[in-house]
Amino acid sequence: MSFIVTNLSKKYGEKTALKHLDLEMKQPGVYALLGTNGAGKTTAIRMMLGMLSKDSGEVFWNGQPLSTETCNVGYLAEERGLYPNYSLMDQLVYFAQLRGVSKAEAKKRIQYWANRLEVEEYLHPGKNPDPDQTGGLRKRSARKKETKSKKADQLSKGNQQKIQLMTALISDPELLILDEPMSGLDPVNTDLFRAIIHEEIDKGKYLIMSSHQMATVEEFCTDIVLLNRSRVILQGHLNEIKKSYGRIHLSLKVEQDISANIHACGAVILSEKEYEYELKVSGESQANALLGSLIANGISVIRFDLREPSLHEIFVKKVGEDNESNET
Repeated sequence: MSFIVTNLSKKYGEKTALKHLDLEMKQPGVYALLGTNGAGKTTAIRMMLGMLSKDSGEVFWNGQPLSTETCNVGYLAEERGLYPNYSLMDQLVYFAQLRGVSKAEAKKRIQYWANRLEVEEYLHPGKNPDPDQTGGLRKRSARKKETKSKKADQLSKGNQQKIQLMTALISDPELLILDEPMSGLDPVNTDLFRAIIHEEIDKGKYLIMSSHQMATVEEFCTDIVLLNRSRVILQGHLNEIKKSYGRIHLSLKVEQDISANIHACGAVILSEKEYEYELKVSGESQANALLGSLIANGISVIRFDLREPSLHEIFVKKVGEDNESNET
């Protein structure tokens, strides 16, 4: 199977929302759509899904135009998309049936994901623990709880996000498109979402992910496309992109001020805090020269980590360069 996007473009009058986007996935994995606010990420996703008309371009799944008939697609939108006046259970069953899942099977899957995402209390609010597990102390009157599934507006934003993820996963999709999946989540639920995404990757799914959280994207993605001002400014395999920059970032921790040693070897201090330094070096030779200088002067080195730039650093650099070139 493969997922291919060619020459995807969109304009609103004289304003270009997206210009000539191409991407290709020939095997399962995660392809990240990155960019500044308004760069065209969500526009691209909506055109891929047929929710927005295209000025140009094609989207193919396994050699055929992408549609719900040719591919089982799951989509988590950035905006909350639940109906506020209908019960969560009714909505989940409805969305599952739209994707060809029977009502009986939908309820089994909803039960699984409710447990997995820790939202069972909102879908089965009247379900009580076994009396034996509560020491037999629960009174009968305490068991008379509301039995109807909650509505969306009774949930926090984080729990609404969990329900929306359920709607994306309920059909066991082949292609999963996640637009800012961790937006608004606390650290505990962020880790829960991360674990589920890893599980979907392990199942051999194709994932398209848009996010502003660079560390999260870097954890998952194999390929990236970086958009700025509706144009592609960087694209390719993440490891190859990072390798092309070289190992020029040095994290260093010592027990005394070494500013003189750093300046003497020609490295640049990017940040400094209590004898912890983030440096930019020209390469391994300069980094090793600094290390040799520290050792020769009897300075204890606690951490010495020479690395390639992070995705965050690459993002900031490329967007900054592109903005400067457009201003000149």
